[in-house]
Amino acid sequence: MAAPKAKKKTSSKKAPAAKAKSNQKARLLSTPVEHIDITSFDARPIIDSMGKMSFTSRDTSRAAGIFNMMINDSKCSNILTLAGSTSAGGCMQVYVEMVRCGMIDAIVSTGASIVDMDFFEALGFKHYQGSQFVDDRDLRANYVDRIYDTYIDEEELQHCDKIIGEVADGMKPAAYSSRSFIKEMGRYLKTRKGRKKESLVETCYDMDVPIFCPAFTDSSAGFGLVVHQVRNPKNHITIDSIADFRELTDIKIKAGTTGLMMIGGGVPKNFVQDTVVCAEILGVEAEMHKYAVQITVADVRDGACSSSTLKEANSWGKVDTTFEQMVFAEATTVIPLIASDAYHRGGWKKRKARKFSKLFKD
Repeated sequence: MAAPKAKKKTSSKKAPAAKAKSNQKARLLSTPVEHIDITSFDARPIIDSMGKMSFTSRDTSRAAGIFNMMINDSKCSNILTLAGSTSAGGCMQVYVEMVRCGMIDAIVSTGASIVDMDFFEALGFKHYQGSQFVDDRDLRANYVDRIYDTYIDEEELQHCDKIIGEVADGMKPAAYSSRSFIKEMGRYLKTRKGRKKESLVETCYDMDVPIFCPAFTDSSAGFGLVVHQVRNPKNHITIDSIADFRELTDIKIKAGTTGLMMIGGGVPKNFVQDTVVCAEILGVEAEMHKYAVQITVADVRDGACSSSTLKEANSWGKVDTTFEQMVFAEATTVIPLIASDAYHRGGWKKRKARKFSKLFKD
């Protein structure tokens, strides 16, 4: 009689290690960021009181006053620029409400704010409260990305990249402005795939408010579009940032009087300011941006300040200096106050929607 076969020894090391990793990741991603609702509180008394103070408080109050002037000026079209990570940090619904209420007519943004943050959450994912005092090697081991004290699940972010590639796969091979591509992202959310309603991308799609990301591929969108081009080596789409510049300049020419509300600086800020110069080069006289507010923590001493101070921009013929205000503050601390103040003062109720997206035939 043959001896029974010895049972193979199975290692129990991998399963517990994977379980421990999963449990640690669950703990890291246990407290979602909650986006502030500017309609739930009335910031008017705070803004009015800050106007009687000094330093950044008074600057914030004056910025709120200029933003209300932009809203109440019937001839003024308002452009919001977004740079940095305020959308991940809890301000996403601030910008949605500004668009929904008709305070904003166009947006110029980094790709990260639109794709990694807004579109990402529209797909049903979340950002999480974390800590800046953490071993980033542990985060990497758990596939968790960090933005200061905010966490993102990298596996979910890669799914977002995949969806961007699928959106591209469904488009006719051609060169598109980022505005045109983001419109398709809105259509994707609207028709069948969106899990979170009233994202910024979907709201702008509904309201015909164009979104431009002049450095679109410097975001999760870049990964998805690379995969799309690898899958379709001879028949793929590409993003044309020159078309972005031309289209945004067309909006500036059409709008006439314009006001800028700028969160951070960098490419979005400089891009929208340059439309005045671009119009001039095209032989069209376009007035400088009449109103401008910038909220930033950037320094001026290195000659940059995220593409210059607003007064400096006047020397380039970009921004008028009568109604401009720099607010040197971290934006999540002041933009909810400024936006809530504008919401409750109600000037937006009388504004006429510009629907600038309809200028372009997609």
